[in-house]
Amino acid sequence: MSKALPTMFAAGWAPSSWLQRVALQQPQYEDAAELAQATAQLAGLPPLVTSWEVLALKQALAEAQEGRRFLLQGGDCAESFADCTSPVISNRLKVLLQMSLVLVHGLKKPVLRVGRFAGQYAKPRSADTETRDGVTLPSFRGDVVNSPEFTIAARRPDPQRLIQAHAHSALTMNFVRALIDGGFADLHHPEYWDLAWVEHSPLAAEYRQMVAAIGDSLRFMETLAGPIAGFSKVDFFTSHEALLLHYEQALTRQVPRHPGWFNLSTHFPWIGMRTAALDGAHVEYFRGIRNPVAVKVGPSVTPDQLLPLIDALNPDDEPGRLTLIHRMGCAKIAAALPPLLQAVKREGRRVLWVADPMHGNTESTSNGYKTRRFDNIRGELDQAFDIHAAADTRLGGVHLELTGEDVTECMGGARDLSESDLDRAYKSMVDPRLNYEQSLELAMLIVRKSAGGQG
Repeated sequence: MSKALPTMFAAGWAPSSWLQRVALQQPQYEDAAELAQATAQLAGLPPLVTSWEVLALKQALAEAQEGRRFLLQGGDCAESFADCTSPVISNRLKVLLQMSLVLVHGLKKPVLRVGRFAGQYAKPRSADTETRDGVTLPSFRGDVVNSPEFTIAARRPDPQRLIQAHAHSALTMNFVRALIDGGFADLHHPEYWDLAWVEHSPLAAEYRQMVAAIGDSLRFMETLAGPIAGFSKVDFFTSHEALLLHYEQALTRQVPRHPGWFNLSTHFPWIGMRTAALDGAHVEYFRGIRNPVAVKVGPSVTPDQLLPLIDALNPDDEPGRLTLIHRMGCAKIAAALPPLLQAVKREGRRVLWVADPMHGNTESTSNGYKTRRFDNIRGELDQAFDIHAAADTRLGGVHLELTGEDVTECMGGARDLSESDLDRAYKSMVDPRLNYEQSLELAMLIVRKSAGGQG
């Protein structure tokens, strides 16, 4: 039995104990009976992941804490039901596989691949309502809650969408597992991962040289030792912001031979910055599940706020249990991050530090688009490595919003996208995402920074 279990469950925790706390960012459902019926149906559906997968991920995250792995976590800002298609899913997987290939080759250590999908259907919003031309309606909170169209019917929070979210997550998981089990990630055939639209990318030649070098090395090893197990498949895990607590509670289960409770909607749930209050419903829910968990940490967080949060979520300092994802912004990270690193290090707490260089760098353009400048994303990540090195701590991973589609949502990067380019292929319903070229460029930056001194 895990050392953490006695502390985590001594206070009479149950999956519904969050109901006694203030729950922020929850939709206002009109019909309580309809919500109860939907959550009861959800509670009877099969889980999306297994407890042994969850525990395997926790062990891998413990290795990342020790510097023996690097975490690559990425995917859509908010999935849509309409994008639950084979091309979108396979392209998203291709990007993460190609980035991980760059990282494995450059870092000379295993990469832990975690997709930000198969459940990322909810988004926090800064306001409960939206007003257009004098009409006020509920804000769009993701496909698990309502629809983006600005009509009364579309914006009504619909409990049946909880069931639809489970179904679309299951379809996504099933396809990803089938691709991986079928050899989609086989290192003998990285050409399977090509994305047609990036054939003329400025980074394509460098990437192909890397693939050729890996292929030559693989053939050399197998000439000497015969076929090597493990090169045809990879481990792959899912994650999402566990925002809608009715959904998460319904998929929180007990399983045979493993004590405690598991959130079986995903392997790796996280708490967003808006819902990380120590006395809030989300922290109360998270403290009782056995999954590895993460918390987004913004520039306003102080050591006096962060340390009690660590105590609440990982009271026994369990390896692999807690990841802290800092998202400061390029202009704020130099002042905001060092005091947190120093405080956690001083207290001797075991956490995995991960950089999210996306969310602190969002801005609006003159033509009305939400965007991010690649130079700011790259700048925050660059500073993050240097700050950790100066503090003698380890940056053990990155958390990115990205897509395998040919989008123009973040400015800059290999093709130097400008504000005028955003019109061409801006597809996101919520936040701007990196396209393939920009994602691969960041992967190469990580390799170069790590080669410069971080272990």
